[in-house]
Formats: sequence, C-alpha cells, structure tokens
Amino acid sequence: MKKLKFGIIGAGRIGKIHADNLIRHPEAEILAVSDLFAGPELEEWAASRGIAIVTKDSEEILNHPEIDAVFICSSTDTHVPLIKKAAEQGKHIFCEKPLSMDIRQTEEAIEAVSKAGVQLQVGFNRRFDHNFKRVREHVQNGAIGDTQLIKITSRDPGPPPEAYIKVSGGIFMDMMIHDFDMARFLSGSEVEEVYTQGSVLIDPVFGLYGDVDTAIVTLRFANGALGVIDCSRKAAYGYDQRVEVFGSKGSVTAANDFPNTAVLSTEDGIQSDKPLHFFLERYNAAYVDETQQFIDTLLLGKAVSVNGNDGWQAERIARAAKLSLQENRPVKLSELQ
Repeated sequence: MKKLKFGIIGAGRIGKIHADNLIRHPEAEILAVSDLFAGPELEEWAASRGIAIVTKDSEEILNHPEIDAVFICSSTDTHVPLIKKAAEQGKHIFCEKPLSMDIRQTEEAIEAVSKAGVQLQVGFNRRFDHNFKRVREHVQNGAIGDTQLIKITSRDPGPPPEAYIKVSGGIFMDMMIHDFDMARFLSGSEVEEVYTQGSVLIDPVFGLYGDVDTAIVTLRFANGALGVIDCSRKAAYGYDQRVEVFGSKGSVTAANDFPNTAVLSTEDGIQSDKPLHFFLERYNAAYVDETQQFIDTLLLGKAVSVNGNDGWQAERIARAAKLSLQENRPVKLSELQ
C-alpha cells in the first residue's frame, strides 16, 4: 500500500487537530511540522507522535523531496505565498479557510495550483458533517422538490479575544464564510445578490475594528431561491448550528448536536443538555472525514470535492456582505472587480 508523506505548516490548535487525524490513517505519514514559534513544547508533542522534523522554517517542508502534500494551517496572510510555493514544488495542498482576504490573491493561488496540476482542498469541514451531508442528499434527490428558502443559524458560544478580532478579517470573512459555503453546498446554486444588516450588541471592541458581532445576511441565488443567515458571536446557551431547506414538496432540517438526547420531563419543566460546546466538539467527526477524503483523493488520483473555486466563491460572498453593510444596500456579486 502506498503511504503518503505529509508536512504540517502551522502547529496551532487546528494544525494539531489535522496532524492527529492524519496519524490515525495507515496510508499517511507526517514527516515534518513547522511553526514560527516552534520550541521544546512542540518538539515534545511531535516526538510523541513520531514526527521526526520540527522547524521554524516552512521552506524546509516545501523543499523536502519526500513530502507529497502539505496542510497549511498558518495565519491567513501566509496562505497564498505558501500555496504558490507548494504548487511549484509539485505538492498537493490542504489549506484552511479562507484562502486569503483578497479575492485577487485567491485567484492567483488557484491559477498556480492549476498550472502545477496539483490538488487544492479547502478546509470547509462543515460539508462533511453527518447532519448537513444528509440535508444535502435530500435536496439533491428531490425529496423536498424545488428549493425555495434556505435558513442557516450560526452562533458561537462566546466572542474571540481582541487580539484575534483585530486580525480576523471580520465576521463575514472569519466566521460567516463557513455559512456562505454551506448556503452554496445546500442550494446547489451560486449566490447572485447579498444584503446585510449588522450591529455591535455583544462587545464594543468589535466596533473599534470596523466589525460587527451580530448580523443577518439575505441571499438571492441564481436558481431563484432565497436564503437567510443569522449570525452571533455569543449565544448564552452554547454553540448553535442549525439549517433548514424549504422546497415545493416539503422541508428538511438539521438541529444542534447534543452530548446526549435524554430529555427529563417533570411537573417542574422539561430539561435537556445544552448543545455541544464549540466547533472542536461539534465538528470533530467532520474534521476526521475531510482528512480521510483528502487522503483517498490523492491515493485514487481523483479531484477534491471542496476546491479552490469553492474557497473563492465564499470569499466573494463575504466581500459582498461587507460592502452591503458599509453601503447599506443590496450588492450583486457581479459588481465585484
């Protein structure tokens, strides 16, 4: 059996998640990990997982002749240069979202990948969630007829720290980009127009950086369907992730995941557990599945299911959403230059 050799660039929380998911597969081997802040702690972590090379220099991974593919889990501003260099070296690429915060730079990255003939998978892990995949299957097989309305609820259990807020790219590019991709995934259609309303209702620090913490985005799709996404940086009861697709023959919904489904009913009321706490718990299996599909894709020589175009399209929607908020008007994606 062929074993694929991987390198991990960026060994923060998400990089370590991908590393642990790769390690569980007999078809994969991690040769090296790089991080700007690599030190004894990372070396100890890598040693415990059989990773021989720990470096601060990503070039050591990109130039390594035995590495077949890289996972890019570093800060967003590094993604495009790393994608280009990896492509030039003939290495396949898994890159966390967003590919960049500038759609022109993203286009350059996609062009480099296409020119090199390598694969680029974008980390839209929610496509691999067991609930959302089932919703899409029902839509695709015509169970609900023609899609007419899509509703997505996306609420975090708490806001990120200020240090993250000021470099995040804002709620649309950082948080809602997953929802924009999910809207395309569930509808099977491209977004043509966006209208946004947003407020700072949770923490004034968001306003200091020209951002909002609460938003509603309405979408118009090429197939005529309409979409609504409501988003909040803080839900007091926990991580809230729900979708509904309504069509001419019915609807299909996906509710939150819970630690258990037990519901206690007494004369005092009805009680159940709160939703799974955050994205690591809620989408743990989805991270595993997206890694498995990337491995299978490379081994079988097939095209990835979540490619650079998917990343580019979501970024375009995010840009249109921000422009709509700034100018208080609907924005057609065709306006973006």
